[in-house]
Parts: sequence; C-alpha cells; structure tokens
Amino acid sequence: MALPQPDFGVLKKAQRGDERAFNLIVRAYETPVYNYVLRLVGDRSLAEDLTQEVFLRVYQGLPRFSLRCRFTTWLFQVTKNRVLDELRANERRPKTFVALDDAPQLEVVDAPVERLETVDAVWRAVNDLTVDLKMALLLRDIVGLSYTEIADSLEITLATVKWRIYKAREEVQLALAREGITFATSQGAESATAAPASV
Repeated sequence: MALPQPDFGVLKKAQRGDERAFNLIVRAYETPVYNYVLRLVGDRSLAEDLTQEVFLRVYQGLPRFSLRCRFTTWLFQVTKNRVLDELRANERRPKTFVALDDAPQLEVVDAPVERLETVDAVWRAVNDLTVDLKMALLLRDIVGLSYTEIADSLEITLATVKWRIYKAREEVQLALAREGITFATSQGAESATAAPASV
C-alpha cells in the first residue's frame, strides 16, 4: 500500500519544465493528495481548490527540489503546509451557517447498513482528532507513507510520529467503543482505521 516514487526520468524532465512529465506526476498523486486534504478540511470544493494549489506550489518548487529527498515526502510536506495555512486562515474568518434546506443530500451507497454505519463512525472519530494526530494517521493509514516519510513530511521526529499514530488509533478505538463498535483485539485500532481506506 506504500505510495510509489515517480519515475526518475519523468521527475528530471518535470524539473526542467516539461509539462507532459509534470502532468504524469499530477495524475499519479492527485487522488492521494486530494483524499488526504479532504479528510483534513472536510469540504470537497475546498479540498479540490487546495489540491490544485498544492500542485501549483509543487510545479513552482520542482526546479529547486533536491533529489536527495523522496518525492512523496516533499509532496506531503508541501500539502501539510498549504492545509495548515488554510486551517489557520479559517480560524480567523467569521463563521457562516448553512440553512438545512441548502445542505446536499446524502448519497446512498449500495452496502450493508451496518458497514456504512461503522465506516461513518470511524470517519467521525477521525474527524474529532486534533490536526496533528489526524495528519499523522491519514499519512500512514490512508496515503501509506512509511513512518520515516511521515516524520520528514511533518518535520517531526520518528518517535513523535509513532506516538501520534498510536495515540490517534487509540482515540479512534475509544470513540468507536463508546458507540458500541469493537474490533478483534489482535488487530486493535489498526483494523478500525484501515476499514475506510477502500471506501
């Protein structure tokens, strides 16, 4: 499930300004970046805008990108910084309220009701995590970065990454237990957080 690195030749061409090569990179990483951003901001339209801005920043910064670093590490470092900028700006903006009639209807998915309720409960629990815990957990369980890549992307120590992921999984598991949802003890929070990845 680990996110692969781009082809070295494609990356070098993109660094020299080759738009075709850059488009290959965008196509390869657009979905993981978008899914990560969406889970952090909770708004599809905003996630689309932020994803575009991330790739604009990547395009602008690519000529200076050091090939000593893994591309995915750098990509999610750029993503983290853009999302944090947005979350900080959002805290300063006055809040607007949406009328209930204006809210979009929920999509009906053809899946057992119990599974949908469990997946929904997992995402609610993940959304309730602090931004720091949520970023680490999503990079590991949804994007598939290694602990080392997460440490580099978030610019924190490996020990802090491990603690944040452990703490996030523990908090998700406790939130689910409060709703009466439990998982096999051999897998623990790992299976609780892994379930929505395929949704």
